[in-house]
Amino acid sequence: MSGEQPPITCKELKLILTYLGFAFETQRGSHEQWVLIKDGKKYKVTVDCPKAPFSQTLIKSMAAQAGKNKRDFYKILKNL
Repeated sequence: MSGEQPPITCKELKLILTYLGFAFETQRGSHEQWVLIKDGKKYKVTVDCPKAPFSQTLIKSMAAQAGKNKRDFYKILKNL
């Protein structure tokens, strides 16, 4: 597939979430919960680091949980 972005590592994903204002909240097993409250809405992203590097499907899902899209995540990562 041409134009497909590379996988994102757990460290990179946490940098993206931190940049967006998310903060680590809790962890159950390997699943970390990162939370952001913005404009009265709560966003919660579940991060499962043993699944890293993350597939395009997981990146899309985590971006949606953050109220963003996959393209936004890659733009942020490029600028970090």
